[in-house]
Amino acid sequence: MTDATQYARWFRDSTPYISAHRHKTFVVLLGGDAIVHDNITPIVHDLALLSVLGVRVVLVHGARPQIDAALAAARLESRFYGHRRITDDASIDQIQFAVGRVRTQVEGLFSMGLPSTPLHNTRIHVLSGNLVTAKPVGIIDGVDHLHTGRVRRIQRDLIHRLLDERTIVLLSPLGYSPSGEAFNLSSEELATEVAISLGADKLIMFDARDKVLDADGQPCSELTPAQLDSLLDSTSRLDDSSRLRLGELLRACRAGVPRCHLISYLEDGALLRELYTASGAGTQISDHGLQAIRGATSEDVAAIVELIRPLETAGVLVKRPRDRLEQEIHRFFVAELDGIVIGCCALYPYPEGNTAEFACLATHPGYREATGADNIGNLLLRRAETEARRQGLGSLFLLTTQARDWFRENGFADAGVDELPAPRKSLYNLQRNSKIMIKRL
Repeated sequence: MTDATQYARWFRDSTPYISAHRHKTFVVLLGGDAIVHDNITPIVHDLALLSVLGVRVVLVHGARPQIDAALAAARLESRFYGHRRITDDASIDQIQFAVGRVRTQVEGLFSMGLPSTPLHNTRIHVLSGNLVTAKPVGIIDGVDHLHTGRVRRIQRDLIHRLLDERTIVLLSPLGYSPSGEAFNLSSEELATEVAISLGADKLIMFDARDKVLDADGQPCSELTPAQLDSLLDSTSRLDDSSRLRLGELLRACRAGVPRCHLISYLEDGALLRELYTASGAGTQISDHGLQAIRGATSEDVAAIVELIRPLETAGVLVKRPRDRLEQEIHRFFVAELDGIVIGCCALYPYPEGNTAEFACLATHPGYREATGADNIGNLLLRRAETEARRQGLGSLFLLTTQARDWFRENGFADAGVDELPAPRKSLYNLQRNSKIMIKRL
């Protein structure tokens, strides 16, 4: 495959995601560790591209290593209780200075039309301000945290108005009380509170790691909150920053943010891969079901056509005219992720034979390599089996030319033409020589 062909295929595959993400609100945490990394400029360019593509972006920046350096230069001790910095009167001045420099750096990266990039003629508007009201953490276990604070209130309506004007909203980890007192905030906690308050569609946090590892050390592309909670309790593989960020992603998800993501700032383009490809680049945490299987509607016809067309061309599936597909759409189920159809199948009942045909199984190329019970094909098959049982049918049958092993692994056994129901037997194509398989329910 040539580079041009590969790019064209990638662009076509990304189109549904571009449509699905347009006008959605994403809160993104860019920690101080990411800001000092060499990859910061491409990351900012990708955030600008999200805005150009119609995503409403709220960017929360951190400054932890920059604050450490400022305090060390001023010969002030960095003191912590748990993950929280204890901020005394001398420290808050240095923290305001360090945070201000980081904010200015980030604003500068978005400025001047992003020269030497495809967005060089596009003006990206970035605005920040006193959009966060803070309150003191107070005294915990006898330790007074002084100028360390928590979020008290987010200026939600104002932020929404700025987003409506296609402005990137930039928030710093500082908040002020109604009396004007400054408080040092955790950027991770701030990002979570903002995402919850705005009703954001996604909370995305950059980290040094690309994916969360499960108990066996295998990378996880998707986790439920329960699975992540269990990993946080059991694993010792996480450093303090990653554990803090994952804990906040978990909190956001349980508070109603539909999808939360951890991605690496070390990999160029990781943000775009996570958002605009089926395989992704990081770990997504969602409590909304990783794949929702539902009955198809007429609005799904175009997506189903795109899924089955390559398999029809390869001879894996029998060609179905679009008008026939439209007539039979009530026979189909689809698997949906992030509003995008990533798999389909059909069920044709033959009540007179106490059976149904399982047909037209197709999945998005990015999901075909997944294994185990949560493989898209397995989920679609289970949904078809459930529907067949609901209709009181005793078995499923299918015809296949290239997937016999997969179906055998899922409980189907070889059968003969004579075992097909009479109406289907009369349509059997001897030249195609499909294998017939049956599964008792």
